[in-house]
Amino acid sequence: MALTNGMRFSVRFEDVFPAGCVLVPGSIAQAEDYDEKSGKRSPAKDKVTGGRVWQCRVMDMDPELGAKSREVSVKILADVQPVPPTGQMFEPVEFTNMTVTPYLNEKTRRLAYSLRASGMVKPNNVRSAPAPAKDGGA
Repeated sequence: MALTNGMRFSVRFEDVFPAGCVLVPGSIAQAEDYDEKSGKRSPAKDKVTGGRVWQCRVMDMDPELGAKSREVSVKILADVQPVPPTGQMFEPVEFTNMTVTPYLNEKTRRLAYSLRASGMVKPNNVRSAPAPAKDGGA
């Protein structure tokens, strides 16, 4: 099997956001495509399914990021605009059926990736800090 440009790989939410993530308020919007010839924007359609594409921003809660940027964009493929699970400010969310698409960012000349999901739900479990290491019986 050959790997093709734009290939999507299934990933688990926990692998992408090991410490969880929170939704940036007011960030859910319909994704748009830009036509360079006409200079016009139009609602984005998923290239694989042909369905509507929504986009939201989340803050990655991974403490290992330190002072690095935590904001990540996730595209949600859905017929209707996704609604946050509880409507609270900066609420924790999880994404279902996630995929990652690696690509080369032409501007930075670095590997980047696009995240997609089929939905957004309230987390069903609370992530906890790792247990402290045992001292070896001292």
